[in-house]
Amino acid sequence: MRAFLILVEVLSALLLTVLVIIHSAKGEGLGGIGGAAKLFGTPKGLEEGLDKLTAGTATVFIVVSLILAMIK
Repeated sequence: MRAFLILVEVLSALLLTVLVIIHSAKGEGLGGIGGAAKLFGTPKGLEEGLDKLTAGTATVFIVVSLILAMIK
């Protein structure tokens, strides 16, 4: 049981890292000077889905971390 939880923990950590990296930046940064930031925008629905997936993965990570702490 403990080995399975550790496997879920590692996989959720890796997935969470990837999901955070592929999120688009919220601010325009230096691209806003020339208007380049508007060219590469992502569709709103895709971003909302990515937000939900990231929140779900973070929840799994936290819950499994707490369970592992209690088992120890």
